[in-house]
Amino acid sequence: MKRFRRAGWTALSAAALLIALISGCSLKRPPGLEALRKEALPHAAIPVHWTAGSGVEGAVPADWVATFGDDLLNRLVEEALTYNADLRAGAARVEQAAGYVKAAGGELYPAVSVIGKGSRGLGEGTGINFISAFASWEIDVWGRVRAGRAAAEEQFASEEADYASARQSIAALVARSWFLAVEGLLQERTARQMLESSERLLQLTKTKREVGAAGDQDVALARAETGSLRDSLLKLQQANAQSRRALEVLVGRYPSGEIELAEALARITGPVPAGLPSELLERRPDLFAAERRVSSAFFLAQQAKAAMLPQFSLTASLGLISSDVFSKRSDFSNPTGGIGGSLLAPIFRGGALRAQVQIRNAEQRAAIMQYAAMVLRAFEEVENALNAERTLREREEVLAQVVKDYERVVEIAETQYKVGKTDLLSVLQQRLRLYSAQSTRLSVQGERLVQRVNLYLALGGGWTKTEPKALSTGETGAPSEGASSSLKQEASVTAPGRP
Repeated sequence: MKRFRRAGWTALSAAALLIALISGCSLKRPPGLEALRKEALPHAAIPVHWTAGSGVEGAVPADWVATFGDDLLNRLVEEALTYNADLRAGAARVEQAAGYVKAAGGELYPAVSVIGKGSRGLGEGTGINFISAFASWEIDVWGRVRAGRAAAEEQFASEEADYASARQSIAALVARSWFLAVEGLLQERTARQMLESSERLLQLTKTKREVGAAGDQDVALARAETGSLRDSLLKLQQANAQSRRALEVLVGRYPSGEIELAEALARITGPVPAGLPSELLERRPDLFAAERRVSSAFFLAQQAKAAMLPQFSLTASLGLISSDVFSKRSDFSNPTGGIGGSLLAPIFRGGALRAQVQIRNAEQRAAIMQYAAMVLRAFEEVENALNAERTLREREEVLAQVVKDYERVVEIAETQYKVGKTDLLSVLQQRLRLYSAQSTRLSVQGERLVQRVNLYLALGGGWTKTEPKALSTGETGAPSEGASSSLKQEASVTAPGRP
């Protein structure tokens, strides 16, 4: 028994020494945002202000969908954030990443197991029964396990940020699809008006041919133009039906093509607070996710390097034995157990461990380059959206005047027709020009709304790292069933607690 105690004290002393060593082997931290930017973008000089337009200072409102003042659109976005299948899959990936954090963190704690067994021989008094508990604990001297845990935490943070980005993308996709669908409905009405005028023009041309004022060529030309307009209307109707069904799928409905649309396009009010280019890196959840993937790769590289070093473990056991045979021995003690330690040092693995370090280092470099590519694309998206904002606003102003002028032309032509100074043919031709100008203006208005959505999305959609979790969440940070779907409610980037 004394030997047992002496061995126990020796093992405990060794454990204390190893734990002291751990405190001196803290994990290296991944590069900060500024250091990462310099390494990822050594050739890209980020300007102080946006080159395509400065916009106004401030952050994009989290409820940017509401800025369009369209209640039907607001309800559709909420519906999509609740029922969209891609988003629900993203929530499942967040839960999966949270599970990986717990699994990786479990290695930091002792593993305890129990085994029991009972048997009886043919002879009397030969049975044996025992129950024993075993515990083992790897002393994480070099930080291998902690690096794995840290990598899983960073991956979890990236998945939550990706989920937040997916929510923004779905909201933007619903908004763009909505505006295009409403524009399509209005274009269809304009096309029908153009077709009606063309049919009247065709009938008038036929009448003029009967009295010798027009020839067969004039009738054929009028008929061809009418057929072309009818074909355009049919194509518009088909496209509009498809856009309605696509919108229904986005919000999780059956694609029946019966979704209710607004009677007019939303109005754009005021400029978007674009802020500064240097602020974009912390505004967009997809960039934050890429940053966290770089950190995860950094810790995985540390884990691979630590795997080349010796591993230290403590073991302990305690058991009870019930046996007539053992109980008769003078040296038998019950309970029985012991404490020990082990060292596992890799000697030869055929270069596998070094290759794993090489792989992890390459993955880290790849993550940095992927981050660089995403940052440059993000800057490009903002610059393009700002440029489109300005250009489309100017185009709409020009086309508004064009439509106004054509309306005046039609008004004059109708007045002249009433007093006999012109014929109906001239009036109908001017109406066709007016409808064509109105159609072009509708296209620009719809495109301007789409580009406004693109700008909101490119600027991060109002997401912030420190935004509180307003969704109804479970332990893993993924939304639970019945969670609210307001666009302002984003998943947080806080890893779950340690198990």
